[in-house]
Amino acid sequence: MSVLFRNGLVVTMDNSHTVLRDADVLVVGDKIAEIGIGLTAPEGTEEIDASGGIIMPGMIDTHRHMWQTAMRGYGADWTLTQYFVWYYLESGKLFRPQDIYAGNLLGALEAIDAGVTTTVDWSHGLRTVDHADAAVDALEAVPGRFVLAYGNIQEGPWQWSAAPEFRDFVNRRLHGKGDMLGFQMAFDVPGDPAFPEKAAFEVARDLGVAVTTHAGVWGATNDDGIRLMYENGFMTPQTVYVHAATLTADSYNRIAATGGSVSVATESEQSAGQGYPPTWQLRHHDIPVSLSNDTSVWWSGDLFSAMRTTLGADRSREHMAAHANAETVTHCHLRAEQVVEYATMGGARALGLDSVVGSLEPGKKADVVLIKNDNSPVMFPILNVYGHIAFQAQRADVDAVVVNGRVVKRAGRLVDVDLAAAKSKITETIDYLVGEMGAEAWQKGMNPDIPEAKSVDNPYQYSDYDAGSAQWKH
Repeated sequence: MSVLFRNGLVVTMDNSHTVLRDADVLVVGDKIAEIGIGLTAPEGTEEIDASGGIIMPGMIDTHRHMWQTAMRGYGADWTLTQYFVWYYLESGKLFRPQDIYAGNLLGALEAIDAGVTTTVDWSHGLRTVDHADAAVDALEAVPGRFVLAYGNIQEGPWQWSAAPEFRDFVNRRLHGKGDMLGFQMAFDVPGDPAFPEKAAFEVARDLGVAVTTHAGVWGATNDDGIRLMYENGFMTPQTVYVHAATLTADSYNRIAATGGSVSVATESEQSAGQGYPPTWQLRHHDIPVSLSNDTSVWWSGDLFSAMRTTLGADRSREHMAAHANAETVTHCHLRAEQVVEYATMGGARALGLDSVVGSLEPGKKADVVLIKNDNSPVMFPILNVYGHIAFQAQRADVDAVVVNGRVVKRAGRLVDVDLAAAKSKITETIDYLVGEMGAEAWQKGMNPDIPEAKSVDNPYQYSDYDAGSAQWKH
């Protein structure tokens, strides 16, 4: 099959950030065949009119807890502490394999609908291998590109990673899937001097897979975890540090020196309290950045929101810092072009897929997004194309999406998708949770009390380590 996007404003995100007006993008099979003006298409090619629209690479989300999608908006007023109480300590333990499936299915559909063609499923609700199988079943039911980041917040990573059934799962479900289904290991390092996580890092090294970890999260993970990883030789160019919002210069220097990258989830950091979104620090230390949405329990599931909130947070801090010194910022350091880079090639590089996706170049896999909405007064004029993507466009403006050469969204609607079935599975999950918790507890969970217990000082209940932090006082 072949697809031709005709007469669009093409944002390639190649090394030169080439932008072409009134240009075409030809897809043949699963690859981009040609980009140019007035291209000739093979007979039988499906043509998509891109006039008045923007053709860009599929976006890449490097950290999303897709299993929680059934809870969309439930925790809109939560703090990070309340999130830990609900998911880590209490009700998160109720999720069955079919609930993981329901959340992943809806989250995957939500991603491609918004032009996010590659998503890291930071799946730390995998209490059993049955849960993991359900997670992969859902991802494979949706025509997107995914990376399963396997985790389990109810058991130590040195325990679940050593289990024979984990190795069996990896062999059964993840080997030989190519670039359509990648694999990471997902766990955190709170800073216990005994460094029990070492065993899990060794498993990751043995399997040849990357580790993604919540680092620099206020009250949970800190510089001690980074130091332990560094001193034991487990910081690699493939390591993705999520948030990294409350680290010192020593930790940022270690990340930079070992070639790692940071997944910034600005909506999350500025609302839940992991720390101030760290793009200003990452820029200072020359650390590569990708973007992520974290979880739709709170926030949006599209990278348009991630781009605009990242620009807003970075610029807000820059202005405030200048004002504190009685100065004025005359030129913004973080520009729209850079956050579009974060949302595309930044994600591709973080996942080791930069030779495969992340930009529109002949020979690369065809993950293509058309932003176009002829019924919207916001889609013209397009003067600063990067600014338009970052500040003006929305998920409703995603007209067409191609993943691996396959048209998965066309004329603003997902193709061959049974949304009613996805909705039914989500409804079953909600009904089950309400039944298990009780209607009163379910309602209370939207603003849960914080238990007066040592557990709040340490949300990782598989460990007795307590840093003695006063940060969790309430």
